[in-house]
Order: sequence, then C-alpha cells, then structure tokens
Amino acid sequence: MKTLNFTLFFKNTILGLFTVMILLSLNSCAKKVIFQTSSIVPAARGQVNVKKDNNNNYVVKIKIDNLAEVKRLEPSKNVYVIWMETDEALVKNIGQIKSDTKFMSSKLKATFETVTAFKISKIFITAEENADTQYPGSQLILETNRF
Repeated sequence: MKTLNFTLFFKNTILGLFTVMILLSLNSCAKKVIFQTSSIVPAARGQVNVKKDNNNNYVVKIKIDNLAEVKRLEPSKNVYVIWMETDEALVKNIGQIKSDTKFMSSKLKATFETVTAFKISKIFITAEENADTQYPGSQLILETNRF
C-alpha cells in the first residue's frame, strides 16, 4: 500500500513539475511582430521581437532588410529614429539605426537591440534631422500593429 501511495505521489510531482515548466516556457516566449509595408520605402521589410527578461524588462530586437539610405529619401533626412509607444500611450525615442551598405552587402540591412522597462504596445520608425529628437516627425517609414 505504501509503495502504491509513493508511486502515485511521485507521478503527481513529475506531472506538476512538467506543467510548471510548460507554463513558464510559454510565458517567456518572444512576441514577433512584422512591420507594415511602407509607402515611403515600399521595399523595406522587417520584424520586431519583444521578450521579457529575468528582471521584468523588455528586450527589443529589430531586423530590417531593403531599408533605403536615409539621405536618399525625399525630403532627405539624416537618421532613422526608432520610437515605441507604451501601454500608457507615451511615445519614447529608443534609439537610431543606420542602414548597412558595406561593400559585400547585397541588401540594405539594419539591426537594433535595446532593453526597456516600459511595456510596449507599438514600434515605429521615422526619418529625422537629429537622433536626439523628443517628438516623432511626420515622415513615418515603418510601423507595427499594436501588440
């Protein structure tokens, strides 16, 4: 009888641990959001990955292909600025990106990574004169839907 109870206890413990592991792995999965097609740079394609880290911060990774050089836009600008919109409807400048135009690069690529404490509801990119601007301009290059 004791062997039967021990075996049942052992099976329930293993099942419980397995369930907890599955729930934790689902909770730590990254959200992958694709940028909408741009009317200004229609060839640009990209994605945003957002994942919560162990410190309850959000790790943001952005990859973009076919991003035109910012100087070639009409009107010409100096830098692409990445913005995030938070759940509280605050808009924050989280950095700048530069397109990769190396000699062996066949596509204009850009990558960006940052960490923020704010919960993100949307990411968008604008073309600006200065990287340290506090408010987004009107030249919207790429944007995501709401997360």
